[in-house]
Amino acid sequence: MTIRVLLVDDEALVRSGLRAVLDARDDIEVVGEAADGAVVVPLAARLRPDVVVMDVRMPLVDGIQATRDLRRRLPEPPRVLVVTTFGEDENVYAALAAGADGFLPKRARPAEIVDAVRVVAGGESLLFPAAIRSLAAQHAPAAASRPAPELTPREREVLLLVARGLSNGEIAGELYLGLQTVKTHVSALLRKLGARDRTQAVIAAYESGLVPLA
Repeated sequence: MTIRVLLVDDEALVRSGLRAVLDARDDIEVVGEAADGAVVVPLAARLRPDVVVMDVRMPLVDGIQATRDLRRRLPEPPRVLVVTTFGEDENVYAALAAGADGFLPKRARPAEIVDAVRVVAGGESLLFPAAIRSLAAQHAPAAASRPAPELTPREREVLLLVARGLSNGEIAGELYLGLQTVKTHVSALLRKLGARDRTQAVIAAYESGLVPLA
């Protein structure tokens, strides 16, 4: 299946570079471009991309608000991959908290960009555990700023391993559980935390104090 991508960046040169990288792959098609987050929702509704590759800083509506708008206004929003310049840590954290599925620096190699698009298109989060912990430590609201849901002891164990970036298979091996059992626990965690994916679950876990930042 071809992955449909919408590029959103106010720099035409960046968009053309991303298009060249992504369109060169047989399984990826760039279906549209936008220069500002203000037009992302109607474009996404019309073009129905699987992934929006989104800049953070744009003149009218930034990538953080555009990500939030996609989540709120479309019944089946596309996945969002935020691409940032160096030094935008606060914006990266805000984009992830708004619902982005992952982030990459603009200096990322072409192969890394392609892999990232494929990962988020496949329904996975582009989860960098150490980076997200560091971002949360710097930019998250005060500890326990979110209400903490009631978790079972096993769910807490699974959540700690998710925060470390372990896959379901790795969690199964660590806790001596069946893979389907782990999947059931992860699904329960996402539901209880109100998270759409693992990145959102980790952010919620840090902000609720369920997982310590230290």
